[in-house]
Amino acid sequence: MFPAASLLTLFLLVLSITGSPIKAGNSPVTIPMTKRLKFSNDTTNNILARDRARVKTLMDPSTRGHRFSNVHVTSNDIGYTVSIGVGQPPTNYTLLVDTGSANTWIGASTPYVPTGSSISIGPVGSIYGSGYFAGTEYLDIVTLSPELAITPQSIGVATASDGIDVDGILGIGPTDLTLNTLQNHPTQTIPTVTDNLYEQVSIPAAVLGIFFQPEGGPSGSGNSGELTFGGADPTRCNGGIVYTPITKSNPSSKYWGIDQKITYGSTTILSSAAGIVDSGTTNIMIASDAYHAYQTATGATVDHSTGLLTVTSEQYGALKNLDFHIGGQIFTLTPNGQIWPRSLNAKVGGQEGSIYLIVCEIDNDMEAMVGYHFVNGYVFMQRFYVVFDTTNSRVGFARTPFTHATTN
Repeated sequence: MFPAASLLTLFLLVLSITGSPIKAGNSPVTIPMTKRLKFSNDTTNNILARDRARVKTLMDPSTRGHRFSNVHVTSNDIGYTVSIGVGQPPTNYTLLVDTGSANTWIGASTPYVPTGSSISIGPVGSIYGSGYFAGTEYLDIVTLSPELAITPQSIGVATASDGIDVDGILGIGPTDLTLNTLQNHPTQTIPTVTDNLYEQVSIPAAVLGIFFQPEGGPSGSGNSGELTFGGADPTRCNGGIVYTPITKSNPSSKYWGIDQKITYGSTTILSSAAGIVDSGTTNIMIASDAYHAYQTATGATVDHSTGLLTVTSEQYGALKNLDFHIGGQIFTLTPNGQIWPRSLNAKVGGQEGSIYLIVCEIDNDMEAMVGYHFVNGYVFMQRFYVVFDTTNSRVGFARTPFTHATTN
């Protein structure tokens, strides 16, 4: 295998022959995302099982990089995707956006097409709780938009994968999450797309802003979501961005982890504790004691078809705000923000007209966990603009036009 310096030299030689792609100037760049709802035929308890499997995997860093083929939860890919180009000329791939991992990889559906810009590095693999991939790492040109390309970017090319119904994953978590994923160099990290854009002076800071539009948003209101590399998009925010530092509590500190308190009405259900913000988890997952306090306060019961909490229409009318105390500010999930989109009830094994809550128990056999008390999943991120700031080791939050939406 070539040493890293030789690989880069070889790559630059390839570029001199094939020609350089367009690169953006030193300013933030926004690319669109598309909402994706992909449900399996067997939906019973599946979303909750998928979330719990993912949480267990995220809590155990020893699983990263192992080529486990026995980790399987039927995929319900509910999230947001981006389209990227790889190679020169580029082949387009659709990738799930994942803030809880840092490997970017392709090949689960559309095969990788090596071109003159492709350089093989060696075997790579990772598992996610709801799936895995194993294959070969390459250096290649990655095009995020007609104006924005990375030369080079390290990407995985799957020869085996499970639990992913698109082409792969755009991993935008902290870089250290790539440790142990390169088989021949387990102590070496793989720069993320954000890292490389910043290092190549294509963006002004190693910062990523994410906007997700919730289910049922008004037609003509724009893309389903947006990624802004290099900063935040103020047009998507109602008011300023509140920042909080990455938590010091392990294992949440290895992710986009923060400290927060959660109150329901005037009742504290989770004292200040560490957890993570994760687009790859669907629901809001909280520790058992907090979950049971929430269930008691709302009067909800467990629906055995979906595994989710359910409330009657009368109980829904009496729901109070669920407040997340972050960075000295309060971010409120209104009653409507606490329920699963009713138009999608049947997709998760629920009944038409029923009301299901999106606050779930992490798992009742994880009472001994320390430093990992919640996951603010993508249903949380649909209500708030989130900024992932590598440069300053912090996460930012802002309200959006959808924070108080009643579309669920």
